[in-house]
Amino acid sequence: MNTFFLIFILLPVLEIFLLIKIGGEIGAFNTIALIFITAIVGVFYARIQGVKTLRSGIINLYQNKIPIIEIVSGASIAFAAVLLIIPGFLTDTIGFLILIPFSRKILFKMLFGKNIHNYKSKQQNKIIDGEIINKDKDEL
Repeated sequence: MNTFFLIFILLPVLEIFLLIKIGGEIGAFNTIALIFITAIVGVFYARIQGVKTLRSGIINLYQNKIPIIEIVSGASIAFAAVLLIIPGFLTDTIGFLILIPFSRKILFKMLFGKNIHNYKSKQQNKIIDGEIINKDKDEL
């Protein structure tokens, strides 16, 4: 079967199962309140992490470096914010794991290996300073 189709079937089933189990343990009102609190805190934290990533990317641009890690980090933070907005405990857990910088670095190493860090270290500054001297004056 198509894996994309399975995600759309299995993810809601797992979320409903967890909501029923946790709701049975802590109560319906507490479960709903917990879902709203995790969404609000998660989106707020995603905003903070996004601003830090943007700042780091701008610093890299000023230093004439390609902000490849910051671009991937920004995309993952946006994905984590979407996961935190979706109601459910499984998506909130995955979203918070992506938002934490330490676990995000581990995730990048698992997905990309060392390729992303090697690319950043291979960058070289090939700047040649020079001056143009015209001995001949322009004639009109």
